[in-house]
Amino acid sequence: MSYQLSAVVADAELLAEQTAELDHAVLAALRQDFALLPVTPQLVEELTGALPDFAVEEPGPQRPFHLVLSAALIEVFARWSRQGPIAYLEAEFSGGAGHQAAVVWLDGAGTWGPCFDAALDRPRAEWPINTALVRIGAEPGRWIDPFAELGLHLEGSTEGWLAHGRRRLSADYWDDLAEEWEYRQNATDQQPWRPEAVGDWGIL
Repeated sequence: MSYQLSAVVADAELLAEQTAELDHAVLAALRQDFALLPVTPQLVEELTGALPDFAVEEPGPQRPFHLVLSAALIEVFARWSRQGPIAYLEAEFSGGAGHQAAVVWLDGAGTWGPCFDAALDRPRAEWPINTALVRIGAEPGRWIDPFAELGLHLEGSTEGWLAHGRRRLSADYWDDLAEEWEYRQNATDQQPWRPEAVGDWGIL
C-alpha cells in the first residue's frame, strides 16, 4: 500500500482567504476547522511565476523535501503565516518504507523545521507531520495521533486530495458513508426481504 502527500495545512478560513483568487488552488476539508491545500506544479507556478524544481536525489535530513522550496515559494508561505500558523507537509511511503517531512511558519517566519524522518522509530508524537500539526493548533481527540485526528489518512495521494476538494467532501465522508450503510442495513433487516434490495449497495 502506498501513500504520497505534498500539501499545505492550515486553518480553513486562512487558506480560503489566501487562495480565493487562485485558479489552481483546491482546498480539502479536514477536521477541527483545518483545510489541506494540495501543492501541485500548476499551483507552484501560479504562486511564484516559475516552474517548480524537484530534488534529483532522495530526500534526507539535509534536503528534506522532494519539492524544492524556492525563496519565492517560501516568501508566499511566510506571508500567509502572518494570518496564522501554516505547515508544509510531505510524505511518501510504499510497502512500509518511506519518509515524511514538515516545516512550520508563523508571523511571517519559519518557526519549526524543516524536520525529516525515514526511520519513524520515535514515539508517534515526535514524527515530523504530527509535530507540525500540533504546532499549528491540532488538538488531541479519539484518533491515534494528529495525522488521523485531522483526517490526513483519508486520501492516499495528492491527486486524491484534489478530487476530495473538488467534490467538497467533509473529513468525515467515509465515516458518514459507513453510518449510512449501517443504517440501511438495519432498516433492511427489519423489512420483508425484496429481491431488488440485493443490488442497493452493489452486492451481486
